Amino acid sequence: MITSFSEMSKDSRVWIYQSNRKFINSELELLNSKILDFLKSWAAHDSEMLSSYQIKYDRFIIIALDESKTSASGCSIDSCVHFIQGLEKTFEVILLDKMNVAFKQGDYITYKSIEDFKKLVSSKSVSKKTIVYNNLVVDIDDFNLNWEVPAISSWHSRFF
Repeated sequence: MITSFSEMSKDSRVWIYQSNRKFINSELELLNSKILDFLKSWAAHDSEMLSSYQIKYDRFIIIALDESKTSASGCSIDSCVHFIQGLEKTFEVILLDKMNVAFKQGDYITYKSIEDFKKLVSSKSVSKKTIVYNNLVVDIDDFNLNWEVPAISSWHSRFF
């Protein structure tokens, strides 16, 4: 069962899939359709799951699940990962590589390997105030408070 992202409980679990590039307008319609189709059929032990999603900045896929209704099972999480792998193939993007970071440079979102990010920190091209995307947030409340934050307020702070 799907609801709007804004109506999800603040305790709803989130998974964030960061693309190595922006989806172009012609891809977004198909991407939205594929995600909706997946969420309509997403289940845990044959129980419907209350879920939602949003695509931020044409780059981040955020999937939310209200686990107070039905908890995610190992099989349902596996099916989501398999679905995301399918999106990677369809759109020729990287969504599952967690060894990359995204951060703002002016109005642009930059995507780099952690190693390259460390080099940018060393060269002072990235500062503690640089806005980063903390994809390790666990629920909607955490997402709203701690997803798009200065690097010093995220796990990225270890590189300074």
